Amino acid sequence: MVPLLVSTTTLYTESVDICIAGGSAMAVILARAMGDAGFVHGARVLAQRDEVMARLVEIIGPPRLRPRQPSGFEALARAISFQQLATGAAAAIYGRFRGLVDGPLNAEAVLALPTEAMRSVGLSRAKTRALQDLARREAQGELRLRGISRLDDAAIVDRLVSVRGIGEWTAQMFLIFQLRRLDVWPTGDLGVRHGYGIAHRVDPAPNAEQLEPLGDPFRPYRSVAAWYCWRSTDSLPAPP
Repeated sequence: MVPLLVSTTTLYTESVDICIAGGSAMAVILARAMGDAGFVHGARVLAQRDEVMARLVEIIGPPRLRPRQPSGFEALARAISFQQLATGAAAAIYGRFRGLVDGPLNAEAVLALPTEAMRSVGLSRAKTRALQDLARREAQGELRLRGISRLDDAAIVDRLVSVRGIGEWTAQMFLIFQLRRLDVWPTGDLGVRHGYGIAHRVDPAPNAEQLEPLGDPFRPYRSVAAWYCWRSTDSLPAPP
């Protein structure tokens, strides 16, 4: 009789996949505990499962996410400031805005800023109002960002989109880049759609409705697949 040998690594990997796929409270705990390591693990799993993903991982390498912001509030303030602007211009404006506050950027600090001061650093009227609404809701206890990472993805999106200037896309970016959630599929993102088209040699690239079911094979690591779609736009040639 041949003994059945199963490595602890295999058991760990399968347990992680099952918990994340289940969408349970354990999935939230694992995502918080694994952080960036969860994205690296997800890339390895997808590369074994999908030929296109294997090619992307080989060309681009493991996922490298930008550093998290010091707090959820600061991450959302940055996201609002960056909306609909080129990265360089947005970074300059946000840097000047951040310079208005000595110490941590939190709700109380933003509410203490005069509107004129916020506008003077280059923030539009709409973004100024959005930042003020974010600060007011957090200060009044409506958002409760301190404990938001304990909620599942859908509940977080529902809570965040109540803020002026925060839509589904901004909430999804918060899930991926601040909370390191592993199974977010931002079909409304032009970069993801364009990158999917490049990686899979699909021209024209799928629209949001078409892209939705195309993410199913990447569950429970759709955030990882989205990251590789973004990277594909500057790492791979466009389809002929």
